[in-house]
Amino acid sequence: MVVPKTWWLKLRMWLLVTVLFGIVYALVAAISFLFGISNFFFYGIIAIGFTVLQYMLGPKIIEWSMKVKYVSEKEEPELHEIVERLAKKAGIPKPKIGISQIAIPNAFAFGRWLSDSRVCVTQGILDLLDKKELEAVIGHELSHLKHRDVVVITMISVIPLICWFLAQGTLYSSSDRKGGAAYIGIIAFILYFVTNLLVLYGSRIREYYADAGSVALGNAPHYLASALYKLVRGSAKANPLAMKQIQGAKAFFLNDVSKAHDEIVQIADLDLDKSGHIDEHELAQMKGTHLKLSALDKMMELMSTHPNMLKRIKALSELK
Repeated sequence: MVVPKTWWLKLRMWLLVTVLFGIVYALVAAISFLFGISNFFFYGIIAIGFTVLQYMLGPKIIEWSMKVKYVSEKEEPELHEIVERLAKKAGIPKPKIGISQIAIPNAFAFGRWLSDSRVCVTQGILDLLDKKELEAVIGHELSHLKHRDVVVITMISVIPLICWFLAQGTLYSSSDRKGGAAYIGIIAFILYFVTNLLVLYGSRIREYYADAGSVALGNAPHYLASALYKLVRGSAKANPLAMKQIQGAKAFFLNDVSKAHDEIVQIADLDLDKSGHIDEHELAQMKGTHLKLSALDKMMELMSTHPNMLKRIKALSELK
């Protein structure tokens, strides 16, 4: 199975990282002119400290909030076999495997580093997907681990925090150059929102990259497209209380569960024979087509950690 080069995704990610750190550098230069570099170190250390704390405590928080129970090979032999086989293909250590007692069908991966990685599936996804679809989903999650996406997103997430602290510090500054400090503070505050949007954009790039990574591991694109379709349908039917429980962790999921009701309307027509899944022929219909998204859809995607599902399935149709 041949996958098109992912150089464009890599280039976009590197450009994004360059822009984010360029923004911080520009703020540092401006604030250094007014206060001296020591102020940046102060705010930078606070922001980095918060990020490191979040990064180190994150796995425990996720385990607790998602009700994760790690399972042995004896308890879930098929799940262990899939993860072990695909991890070997990906060239990474086999992660710990857990089942989340959440009714919403989904999967997620997390961990501080490769030797600490974990892959979890919800009970809902085990009841919903067939084996090939589950393999495609596991491949996606293992690709996140292989590409160290948790580290990448954590690294760039520190930039909005730094902008926030710099804005707070300069807007209310007692400096002799108070007018200039307030001006920089306003810019830093605006950049706080801009960099947040850029971090979300980075997260969306990583989702496309993980999709391509799953295909590179030997999973046919239509199996992942079908899994995504089923996940959206399952999320749209989920209990509102269960949806509230996972709001803070939805960035770890395979799709943005909060957008499921809108997305199912967009992608239901892809299931031409109304069989409940997307087959190879149905996915092929997307290849080469031009998507027209409404202004609202584009705005919703701008504020999301995940790409628009129709665009994502369209991208899968271009893989082979």
